Amino acid sequence: MRHVTDKAVRPEKDSRERTSPITFLRQVVAELRKVVWPTQQQLVTYFLVVLVFVLVMIAYVSVLDVAFGRAVFALFGG
Repeated sequence: MRHVTDKAVRPEKDSRERTSPITFLRQVVAELRKVVWPTQQQLVTYFLVVLVFVLVMIAYVSVLDVAFGRAVFALFGG
């Protein structure tokens, strides 16, 4: 038989309890302080890698678009 003082019976703090906006902002600032921000050199490198990747994907999709467009015109007459 369980006693009323058992932790299994007594609920801890309700996990759905709302926090105040001030507490929320303090937690956000505390988490942002933990972030390891990239250096300027890393930022430039990441930017260039993403830019090159996007340009390659644009070229790939453009080639596919032209190829499928020509195939459709050849198939159905144009």
